[in-house]
Amino acid sequence: MRKFNITVNGKTYAVDVEEVGGVQTSAPTPAPAPAPAAAPKTAAPAPAPKAAPVEGAKQVIAPMPGTIVSVKVNVGDAVKSDTLVAVLEAMKMENEIFAGVDGTVAGISVSAGDSVNSGDVIVSVN
Repeated sequence: MRKFNITVNGKTYAVDVEEVGGVQTSAPTPAPAPAPAAAPKTAAPAPAPKAAPVEGAKQVIAPMPGTIVSVKVNVGDAVKSDTLVAVLEAMKMENEIFAGVDGTVAGISVSAGDSVNSGDVIVSVN
């Protein structure tokens, strides 16, 4: 048993504390070594600049708000009306967005991970 005096709100109490579990009182436990410093983070590569909607081109628009999961075409690709151009996640469902027109991809206005609103341009087709 060890005896301690404890003061709480200005009032002193004498307490007896029983030691359990073989605690050594003669040698203090060493402080843990400091964690090694983290390596400096390298900057992520900047995403490719997004193209503004192309004037005079037919535009494939987002039918609902959501997040672009992937873009399936590149600028210059020939597309038909049934060509899959992007995948849009909305309400935990993946929705396939098709070109809807025949032509050539003139510009891409989104990239994977972008949030879009209903009516936002995804792809421009000439």
